[in-house]
Amino acid sequence: EEIEEQPRRIWIRAVKLTSFSAARILLPATTPGALYHAAAARRSAPSLLLLLLRSSFSSRRKMAAAAAARKTAGVLALFDVDGTLTAPRKEVTPEMLEFMKRLRENVTVGVVGGSDLVKISEQLGKSVITDYDYVFSENGLVAHKDGKLIGTQSLKTYLGDDQLKEFINFTLHYIADLDIPIKRGTFIEFRSGMINVSPIGRNCSQEERDDFEKYDKAHNVRPKMVSVLREKFAHLNLTFSIGGQISFDVVFPQGWDKTYCLRYLEEFKEIHFFGDKTYKGGNDHEIFESERTVGHTVTSPNDTVQQCKSIFLSE
Repeated sequence: EEIEEQPRRIWIRAVKLTSFSAARILLPATTPGALYHAAAARRSAPSLLLLLLRSSFSSRRKMAAAAAARKTAGVLALFDVDGTLTAPRKEVTPEMLEFMKRLRENVTVGVVGGSDLVKISEQLGKSVITDYDYVFSENGLVAHKDGKLIGTQSLKTYLGDDQLKEFINFTLHYIADLDIPIKRGTFIEFRSGMINVSPIGRNCSQEERDDFEKYDKAHNVRPKMVSVLREKFAHLNLTFSIGGQISFDVVFPQGWDKTYCLRYLEEFKEIHFFGDKTYKGGNDHEIFESERTVGHTVTSPNDTVQQCKSIFLSE
């Protein structure tokens, strides 16, 4: 084997090693000569390679720890998904992903959405639970930190099948009698910690979504339906949150809205929440109004970026 030493670098050209094919590896080291001679005296060539690899991984871990230490301590930027990081039910843009990476170098970053993790991943990418420090799906009823599951809550276990069946049956009958221009499929979606109800059906196309959103604004289809359900099931202590273009969330019991995720964030002294539906009845309202958060209303993903630059990245 041939060793070439340069300042703070080691080049190893492995011509032939026992279980390795020819390779050339560049690894950082502060004292290449000492490291090589100490290892060479007692170890085989494969062992030397292993030692150098371990040294490299250790260096990378230290660099990651140093980067984490540079973040503003005790500050969290927490984002809604639809209308905040992405256009409604659309995939996140490469520009937004790059901005989130930059922001994460300065503060801890999390996302909280009403959808389940599968749907959030469709919008923010399959690596979403590692792209952000915290990912709260279903309003935080399913919680991930640093890529690991840290908590779940089950609606079925909490309520039982009888009460769930009563609610679902009534809702389906209501939708069957509802007179709207079109209906598709999947009117009720049962999630781990909530029920999502869509008068038009979640199987509609994007064009049909856009049309229903306009129709709903003119005829208040969702607000009227929520009013009926709230009165009918007052004994269940429900919370209703209208979100997105075509549906609303039914959360059991009160308190299982987006504020639920705050129980995992006790270590933060300053939590900035960004959302587009912060008005009363919107699915961002409760966490926006919470005493635990500093609420910011945004109008689009571009507005989100501009507000974050002003708050976290200003010179």
